[in-house]
Amino acid sequence: MTTSSIRIGGASGYWGDASLATPQLLASGNLDYIVYDYLAEVTMSIMAKARAKDPQLGYATDFVSAALKPNLKEISKQGVKIISNAGGENPTACGEAIRVLIAEQGLNLKVAIITGDDLIEEKQKLADAAYTEMFSGKSFPALEKIVSANAYLGAFPIAQALAMGADIVVTGRGVDSAVTLGACIHEFSWQAEQWDHLAQASLAGHLIECGTHMTGGNYTDWETVADTLADAGYPIVEINADSRFVCCKPEGTGGAVTIGTVAEQLVYEIGDPQRYILPDVICDFSEVTLNQIAENQVSVSGAKGYPAPDHYKVSLTWEDGFRGGQIYTYYGRDAERRARVFADNALIRARRALTQAGLPDFTETCIEVIGCEGHYGAERSQQSSREVDIKIAAMHPSPKGVALLIKETLGVALAAPPGLSIFQGGMPKPSMVVRLFSLLVPKTEFDIRIEMDGQCESYCAPVASTDPAVISEHVVPCLAAAEADWVAVSLEDLAWARSGDKGNKANIGVIARREEYLPYIAQALTEERVARAFSHFLENPEQADAVERFYLPGINGLNFLLHDVLSGGGVASLRNDPQGKGYSQLLLGMSIKVPPALLSKY
Repeated sequence: MTTSSIRIGGASGYWGDASLATPQLLASGNLDYIVYDYLAEVTMSIMAKARAKDPQLGYATDFVSAALKPNLKEISKQGVKIISNAGGENPTACGEAIRVLIAEQGLNLKVAIITGDDLIEEKQKLADAAYTEMFSGKSFPALEKIVSANAYLGAFPIAQALAMGADIVVTGRGVDSAVTLGACIHEFSWQAEQWDHLAQASLAGHLIECGTHMTGGNYTDWETVADTLADAGYPIVEINADSRFVCCKPEGTGGAVTIGTVAEQLVYEIGDPQRYILPDVICDFSEVTLNQIAENQVSVSGAKGYPAPDHYKVSLTWEDGFRGGQIYTYYGRDAERRARVFADNALIRARRALTQAGLPDFTETCIEVIGCEGHYGAERSQQSSREVDIKIAAMHPSPKGVALLIKETLGVALAAPPGLSIFQGGMPKPSMVVRLFSLLVPKTEFDIRIEMDGQCESYCAPVASTDPAVISEHVVPCLAAAEADWVAVSLEDLAWARSGDKGNKANIGVIARREEYLPYIAQALTEERVARAFSHFLENPEQADAVERFYLPGINGLNFLLHDVLSGGGVASLRNDPQGKGYSQLLLGMSIKVPPALLSKY
């Protein structure tokens, strides 16, 4: 007999998230699972370097020391099961460290370790297969430059570990939502062909994988929760055996769970909402519906699933030189113009120093005047700023080249226009540029294993179904041209929005506050207008598909995917916002024309 429902708490959104999540969720009581997501592509490269220096490292050490050590006895007492991808590049060492901790505290908990995602030893084989980057088509990087190579594994190995009797499951790289889906597969005995159930639980995992992003963090209506965010509640999903679920948070905690907070997290970093591809299922979130059933409780239903792909996505990270720079402040009349003169002269001096040192030119430079209206795109006011930050940064094949930029920028400060201020002295150090290379590798190429107390089992992915995915076509509501008496309002008056990154792409999800607002939003926010607004960021703003628009009728939403917009993204970018986190705020400032009667109704 299967369980009728389970409650899962999301305790970590990234490596470095607050340690208060675990005790807060445990204090709420009545949880069956707590899940933790620690990993990103750059995180994997950091962990790989740590493992190279010490074979006992390469995992999220604070999962052991901060999340588990102070709370392990309470976890054991309550019988809460733990699932985490904290293993990173070294799940075996992470699992062994937990076992030592369990023994020290005299507890009886079983730890399962899942391996098989790490392909670093297979890099020559991958190079020989002549894989190209799945988005850009670029050639395979030089072997000596590769730092990490990991596949995004799915949820079924986690379910298998739980079936073996594990109390704590530690994985390497896996899909962020798999820690949640794995628990559901185990508890409800779901099969690989129950695609709608798998898609629904994957959505639940997606909603809680970023911690307090679902409970008021990064929320358009931040003023409504501002006074409580210091005590924001970590997210909980209560999932039924039929895969419907309710989002909530521990009672008495800060933040909020509303249709707005949940809808924003739903569209976060999803690309095409009808083809959200995971190892276990291809998800269609376009018809998902949300209902506020009580204060801080939102029910979620309507995700659809299609047959799983026959491959795993693999992310390689590779070294591509060094980067560095610094931020200074200018204030007073013509602050922006003076800042630019300072930056231009700093680069002149730095390039002279490179020549004198026999070094090549910078591979890329970036000057951003943060605080001037020109930094924020095409639709902006022309008001001059009296205070700005000026960021001067560059990339170079050698750390010496970056160090020269930093040194010469400080050196030119005494020959700069007036109004320059520096908060903190000293010179920042050059850091490694790590780029992402993504590819698809057949599932048959992987040896996935689950080890628990000396017992070892293999996981074999089922043969992918050949059933065609029948995806509905949704037509965006359209209107005639704006009438003469229509008034201009801010998009923020009509919608919530959230943005994020996928490599060198960014997505901006926009959700109408009311269904009747959507046609006016859709009329105004065309691909062309969004491309114009972000033309200063897009590498090819005139390209026909520089911006794609997708429709989510279930939540009255639009999702915009911006291609080649982050200058490489992550630590491969010199941008002030290399992950596009603030793009939604730029879009919300746009003006939308609506009939006066539309707003007067509310």
